Amino acid sequence: MLMHSDISSSGTQDTGHGNHKEDSPFLNSADAAGKKNDFYDRNLALFEEELDIRPKVSSLLSRLVNYTNITQGAKEHEEEESAEASRRKTPKSPNMGTLMGVYLPCLQNIFGVILFLRLTWIVGMAGIIQSLLIVLMCCSCTMLTAISMSAIATNGVVPAGGAYFMISRSLGPEFGGAVGLCFYLGTTFASAMYILGAIEIFLKYLVPQAAIFHATDSHGSDSAMLNNMRVYGSLCLSLMAVVVFVGVKYVNKLASLFLACVIISIVSIYAGAIKSMTHPPEFPICMLGNRTLVRDRFDVCAKTVTQGNITVPSQLWNRFCLPGNMSTAQCDDYFIQNNVTEIQGIPGLSSGIIRDNMWGNYMQKGEILEKAGLLSVDAHSAMENFIMYVSADIATSFTLLVGIFFPSATGIMAGSNRSGDLRDAQKSIPVGTILAITTTSLVYISSVVLFGSCIEGVVLRDKFGDAVRKNLVVGTLSWPSPWVIVIGSFFSTIGAGLQSLTGAPRLLQAIAKDNIIPFLRVFGHGKNNGEPTWALLLTGLIAELGILIASLDMVAPILSMFFLMCYLFVNLACAVQTLLRTPNWRPRFKYYHWALSFLGMSMCLALMFISSWYYAIVAMGIAGMIYKYIEYQGAEKEWGDGIRGLSLSAARYALLRLEVGPPHTKNWRPQLLVLLKLDEDLHVKYPRLLTFASQLKAGKGLTIVGSVIQGNFLDSFGEMQAAEQAIKNMMEIERVKGFCQVVVASKVREGVVHLIQSCGLGGMKHNTVVMGWPYGWRQSEDPRAWKTFINTVRCTTAAHLALMVPKNVSFYPSNHERFTDGNIDVWWIVHDGGMLMLLPFLLKQHKVWRKCKMRIFTVAQMDDNSIQMKKDLATFLYQLRIEAEVEVVEMHDSDISAYTYERTLMMEQRSQMLRQMRLSSAERQREAQLVKDRHSLVRMGSLYSDEEEEVVEAPPEKVQMTWTREKCEAERRNRNNAPENFRELMSLKPDQSNVRRMHTAVKLNEVIVNRSHDARLVLLNMPGPPRNTDGDENYMEFLEVLTEGLERVLLVRGGGREVITIYS
Repeated sequence: MLMHSDISSSGTQDTGHGNHKEDSPFLNSADAAGKKNDFYDRNLALFEEELDIRPKVSSLLSRLVNYTNITQGAKEHEEEESAEASRRKTPKSPNMGTLMGVYLPCLQNIFGVILFLRLTWIVGMAGIIQSLLIVLMCCSCTMLTAISMSAIATNGVVPAGGAYFMISRSLGPEFGGAVGLCFYLGTTFASAMYILGAIEIFLKYLVPQAAIFHATDSHGSDSAMLNNMRVYGSLCLSLMAVVVFVGVKYVNKLASLFLACVIISIVSIYAGAIKSMTHPPEFPICMLGNRTLVRDRFDVCAKTVTQGNITVPSQLWNRFCLPGNMSTAQCDDYFIQNNVTEIQGIPGLSSGIIRDNMWGNYMQKGEILEKAGLLSVDAHSAMENFIMYVSADIATSFTLLVGIFFPSATGIMAGSNRSGDLRDAQKSIPVGTILAITTTSLVYISSVVLFGSCIEGVVLRDKFGDAVRKNLVVGTLSWPSPWVIVIGSFFSTIGAGLQSLTGAPRLLQAIAKDNIIPFLRVFGHGKNNGEPTWALLLTGLIAELGILIASLDMVAPILSMFFLMCYLFVNLACAVQTLLRTPNWRPRFKYYHWALSFLGMSMCLALMFISSWYYAIVAMGIAGMIYKYIEYQGAEKEWGDGIRGLSLSAARYALLRLEVGPPHTKNWRPQLLVLLKLDEDLHVKYPRLLTFASQLKAGKGLTIVGSVIQGNFLDSFGEMQAAEQAIKNMMEIERVKGFCQVVVASKVREGVVHLIQSCGLGGMKHNTVVMGWPYGWRQSEDPRAWKTFINTVRCTTAAHLALMVPKNVSFYPSNHERFTDGNIDVWWIVHDGGMLMLLPFLLKQHKVWRKCKMRIFTVAQMDDNSIQMKKDLATFLYQLRIEAEVEVVEMHDSDISAYTYERTLMMEQRSQMLRQMRLSSAERQREAQLVKDRHSLVRMGSLYSDEEEEVVEAPPEKVQMTWTREKCEAERRNRNNAPENFRELMSLKPDQSNVRRMHTAVKLNEVIVNRSHDARLVLLNMPGPPRNTDGDENYMEFLEVLTEGLERVLLVRGGGREVITIYS
């Protein structure tokens, strides 16, 4: 039975290579080799040879039972820190239920700083109707995301990493990395937001006298407060980071205390609201006209006070007038003309104040809070008295409030992050998460209604409680005391900040360990017990950036963006998997639908742009850059992701569309099949063929690189894979974007034919073959090299494919060279579809050939009008939109020279001599073949190889039935007589058709060398091989003569169709 520790260790070891621990218990298990006796089970004798790689069902099931996944969260670090736990062999089985494992952690993560510090202000600014709309939008978005997340989480085991793991395994490493980092940044900024919330409670409501910076004038209060937040926030962050670094177990131990604080605080709000029906709490507000006054700047809410029998000016009078003077001449106009009144701050649930708070009242920065129903005389007010009024600190709008509120709906991933601790994660995660979202949504909705029903509008719009003697506004409603909320919310925000600071580094560590983003590798390391030290350091630095912003209202929209981005991709992952009907997509949670996922995705996108369009663009830009970085630089992973399935569906659809018919001439471009030759060590012999292909294609269209290995497929499969890898490496070096196909065949010639026939798929098939020239064919006694070449030429012609043969390919330029001048010369001798015109144009798109000029030569015979030909050719090129010089070369009829005759004679004599040598050795070869061990090592033949097993059969010997044995042997001796054969060779007369062909080759070569000896590249029509196969060797000689004396030659044969058109 496989121990749990083996599995987890193998999972950890493999993580960096993309094989996550979910694969480890199934195949190639380490303990399989030690159980040989199981393999020879009588009932499984038929399968015994494969049981080491395909285990018995019983052994597989026993391993699955023992397979668990320990979260990369706090649990194993806590156990590693205690010596007793490390000595324990078997880890404690996960035993958390839905309530403790998912529901309560989600509640703790969702309820947070916004509920206590900003929800009353949001209700005051937006009104009850719009506040309910904000809550409904945010909670609907998270509910739809939770449904999608539940489907993904119940589709197999979700190890640690939560959202990151789910998205990366569903949408691939690029999306996974991008969204994982967005989720990480969101969690990190969340910790900054919680710390800022805690410091705001501390400095505003708990210990206001702790402030270091104080306002020097009426405008400096905001900046002084921000500086205080920065100092205390940085100190708090440092302390929290130390706590997290010292031991996560302390954070986990305190988690239940922090949760209790949250629940007690919320209960106290409801209790206070109910009590306010009969006994509303006493929080009077002082109004001057219809303007709200800052209550802690004076004692009595009146213009004058009676001391004994004397009426004296109050502190309020002294604030607005010259102190000690009852004369109104020295007073503020607005103060004199308006009355001071006192109204109830918390009228109570039965007061009917809900009617006033129903609609929004958005304000500009610096606007004074006014109560609509009170009488007011509009008069001038001095600027120095502005600090006496409660005013808006920021401009508000519906979109801004959405961005500020959304973080209070996040935290739904808490359950999926703990999947390793759950007894039945596939049941607990959906139930717990959806229940938690339902509970929090009901709390938010009821809180909005209660706040709007119980609290006066100007108090709701008073963000920091200036009108109610600097009390926390939500605290004024709570029962039995405002301090319950103040202390409860302070501890709950501290707890939430610690949780975020604990979770974020682990998430970064999970991403780093997956090794998909190379520069993050260092953050995968940590202390000996796995504590992510470096990741914690980076998290602290990023959180410090949030704290330096210092405003809760500015940090909240930033983390809203990152969380919304994450939720968007969770919905996308579910929708993609559902629509593609991936075979592995079998979630236990059945209440999902792709339409719900798309709705959730749309809502996430809409909320991003509603709350802050510029933050949304920045967040998407960051995600896009990470995506591209992983795509180009990151390690390649195969996680069976949905995007791969989406690509396959799109490819299938496109291929079926391409099947409709052949491409129009306008769309024709060479789709290459490059035939490569490999040496004995499976290295590419002529890599410049690939260089040429990359220059011709410039990354467009289809390129298939093929090669043939000679041998038996069963024996040569390993060599085939090695050859494929070698070719792929070379393709990467030469920047060839395409596919590789290696074929094993008994004969190289047959393998080449298989490649030509079967490469490609549907409409994505090659239309052009590129192959190298068989160098050294003259020196080789074995004819197979050039026979394979000619056979390939014949096959491409039969298949109506174009053919390109770069001769002297080793002289072709590399991708790093640049031709600053020179010509590409096209010798257009016969028209075969316009390939000769198109190829130089395509080559000139590449930077190597861009500066070269194009020249087109055509050959005129005696009866042609060369002047008219030149005009016609220039017009044709003008209509083709191709810039090139045009020249017509006249070839006069001349007698066949002695050189041509001599050359033809030598060629035929050589052919005859080689043929006789092969016939005489035929018998020896046949005998050697019988002795040869056919089970020796497979030899690595390749294209045009000299090792192909093909023996020229000797003609049957003619034996007269009346001969004696002596007569027969004498005849055999005579037949092998060398001098006789030599005399035959000397008396040989060349064939007239061969002489004519040689004449053409010699004359053409003279003209080409004369005009194009200094050209960078010469393109030339390749003559077809003779119909009679007896003249194959002569054909090779003609091609050699035709291209003699030229440095770089590209022989081109068209595929029998027009490839270039004058029409648009």
